[in-house]
Amino acid sequence: MIFPVSGVETNPAVPFLVALVVSFFTSMGGVSGAFLLLPFQVSVLGFTSPAVSPTNLVFNVVAIPSGVYRYIREGRMAWPLTWVVIAATLPGVFIGAFLRIQYLPDPKAFKLFAGCVLLYIGLRLMNDLWRPRPSMKALEAKFSERVAAMKQASRSRVAAGLPPEAVVCTKKFTATRIAYEFYGECFEFSTWGIFALSFIVGIVGGTYGIGGGAIIAPFFVAVFGLPVYTVAGAALMGTFITSIAGVGFYMFIAPWYPQQAVSPDWLLGILFGLGGIAGMYLGARTQKFVPAKLIKLLLAAILLYLALNYIIGYFR
Repeated sequence: MIFPVSGVETNPAVPFLVALVVSFFTSMGGVSGAFLLLPFQVSVLGFTSPAVSPTNLVFNVVAIPSGVYRYIREGRMAWPLTWVVIAATLPGVFIGAFLRIQYLPDPKAFKLFAGCVLLYIGLRLMNDLWRPRPSMKALEAKFSERVAAMKQASRSRVAAGLPPEAVVCTKKFTATRIAYEFYGECFEFSTWGIFALSFIVGIVGGTYGIGGGAIIAPFFVAVFGLPVYTVAGAALMGTFITSIAGVGFYMFIAPWYPQQAVSPDWLLGILFGLGGIAGMYLGARTQKFVPAKLIKLLLAAILLYLALNYIIGYFR
């Protein structure tokens, strides 16, 4: 099958299955998987025009709601964190989309910078794995014990929900500080710190069409010390909203750039998205049964792979 906008020729089952497998694993850590699908489209499918970025964002728009639904249903959506992420990434994604088309049709130098940032975060996350904070280690142990008891009680049946103390409860939400409680532990952090990080992530996400979850979720865990069970939903929701804005912006400015493909390849993006729907729903549903250490290791491996890929690619 030939996709007219991108010029890609492939079996329609290929984007569906690739997206399903990728998003199943990445959604557990609050990452949509778009950052892995982008190089797949460029290197494997041969989709190299700027239109690949909004096509990747279409995947986020279609796929993410299924994962977000599970996190909301299970009470693990940190809403104050979510609102700040959305408010900051939205203006950033507009700037990023403009930079992608106007100045970075081949963003080699910017990839080097992004690779260094991702390398730093990945190394911070690995350090957190080997030398975890005592409070976080105790929280994760308690959560794992409770989940093990749930699985035992259900006799191999997937448990329907979480106990009352395992949901996110907002304690403070002001212009300067955010605090929420999860499983008896209180986590407090700077509102403006989250805002500044999210704004930068929005620019990067808008430029490359990845939504930003691959950067922001690990940063929340490694630098702000937030539990991975509570940041995944917020990161995915932020990625979803900014992806909608990004697709709309690319389509709006497309008439000003008739010399190159800028609008998304909707059919290809939707096929990726349909695979992502299944993968993200299953990943979000499975997350509570996967040890936090394993999720962090997955995030760190993804970040280090992406960072090295960007850095090495710069010198080729």
